[in-house]
Amino acid sequence: QVQLVESGGGLVQAGGSLRLSCVVSQRTVDTPFWGWFRQAPGKEREFVATINWTGGGTITADSAKGRFTISRDITKNTVYLQMNGLKPEDTAVYFCAAGRGGNTRNDYRYWGQGTQVTVSS
Repeated sequence: QVQLVESGGGLVQAGGSLRLSCVVSQRTVDTPFWGWFRQAPGKEREFVATINWTGGGTITADSAKGRFTISRDITKNTVYLQMNGLKPEDTAVYFCAAGRGGNTRNDYRYWGQGTQVTVSS
């Protein structure tokens, strides 16, 4: 069982930055990707970015390109999401997940509990 714990959420003004962290309990061969998703109130959970923890390859959603950067530190089993230029529409609960990769919920088997990000205008 892979466990994930997010941190780093909070309240920030529009234009500000936050860095989310997610500690993953173990790396497994069937979960080569660590991803970030977000879910705003009344909306579906949507893909933000994902990274292959072996080679470091990334995929980023169009809504996040140019503002958000995903990275990982293998020595710490941690995946990060650096968010710059935050907008009120980025307000959501952000979840990290471990799975086979891709940009849908079904591609990820294990999930964290989420961390709230609120961007004020």
